Amino acid sequence: MLTKYKFAKFAMSRKLIIICVGLFILFFYNCEAQEFHFSGNQQRQSLQFKSIKNLIIIPVYINEKGPFDFVLDTGVGPLIITEPSIIDSLNFTTMRKIKVSGLGLETVEAFVSQNIKATVGRAEAQHIPTAILKEDLFNLSGHLGIKIYGLIGFNFFNSFIVDIRYAESRLIFTAPGAKVKYRGSKIPIVIESMKPYVYADVATSDNEKISAKLLMDTGASHALSMEMYNGEMFPLPYSKIKANLGMSISGQIKGYLGRIKGFSIGGYDFKDVISGFPDYRVISQKIDLKTRNGNVGADLLRKFNIQFNYQEGFMYVKPNGNFKTPFEHDMIGMVVYLDQKEYKRFLIGEIDENSPAEKSGLCPDDEIIGVNFRPMNVYSLNELSELFKSGANKSVILEIYRDNKTFFKVVHLERRI
Repeated sequence: MLTKYKFAKFAMSRKLIIICVGLFILFFYNCEAQEFHFSGNQQRQSLQFKSIKNLIIIPVYINEKGPFDFVLDTGVGPLIITEPSIIDSLNFTTMRKIKVSGLGLETVEAFVSQNIKATVGRAEAQHIPTAILKEDLFNLSGHLGIKIYGLIGFNFFNSFIVDIRYAESRLIFTAPGAKVKYRGSKIPIVIESMKPYVYADVATSDNEKISAKLLMDTGASHALSMEMYNGEMFPLPYSKIKANLGMSISGQIKGYLGRIKGFSIGGYDFKDVISGFPDYRVISQKIDLKTRNGNVGADLLRKFNIQFNYQEGFMYVKPNGNFKTPFEHDMIGMVVYLDQKEYKRFLIGEIDENSPAEKSGLCPDDEIIGVNFRPMNVYSLNELSELFKSGANKSVILEIYRDNKTFFKVVHLERRI
């Protein structure tokens, strides 16, 4: 049912708070991880990736079949398969079931296997720990506009020095021990529970500068999510709006959107960084916030070329062509996704309170069949997202199909924060 999936976490940049924190109980931390390696004398490979809503999409072969598009995500531990159809098509055997629960998720069933072979480029990992969700809870395909089969994280990053060239949409991964030319500023990272953390300076609304411990999350489209300070909700900025920061089949993750006055990492300074501020009372009951203040996502990370070295505990960051691009939130206030079964149907999901979309009379489940008098087959979801944050005071004309009727809505884009 569409209503079941329209609230997936991968909706828009503001929806990507914590994609898979609920999967930390998957029993893999006590397993002997099988890492990736090159065969023969190869030590390095370059691989182009797709960039969609700031996320890194790479081709992965599973049990020598594929390629399947996966999100390369520093925020996950074990390999996660989110597209359930892959189970039947690959004839998985000797799998056991577990229960998975966490932020925004009801307890659900997942399959666990250590008989999976994963291949990225010419690097492969035998018996990689894998969780396979019984159903696609996140609707990654619908919200990214291409078929997505899962997420790959720690095992890949822990196997190589991984160089992410965001501006070039290129990934370079190098075997440990091989010569690497590092570029930019060196920043220590701490690996905890298979995920990288970094310290950055964050200015609060009262101009207090704090050293915040943040998860480095390439699998989150947003720039920042500030969750905790001194055991309480992170101080809210004076200018803010209520927002749905994430949703799943069990309900909404509510909070606020605002701008952090100042953010500094590795000697590089940013101003007016858009951040989510989730409801601390809700998320603190679901996840342990004692060890971190929030996370930094790909809308900020993409401003750098980043070289991760998990094994030695550091990364290098160097500004790229995106560095001076200002941080902008979407100026329409709604989520658009593609039909789970028919990817050519653009549907409206949740709509923010008092947003331009709400003011214009748009409703959840409306189908968009044209934008600015152009048919939808000329747009990708990525292009539509960029259009909706292209500038305040612009107008967008949407052709809407609802209850067997077609009509037009004029939406005036608005910078709300």
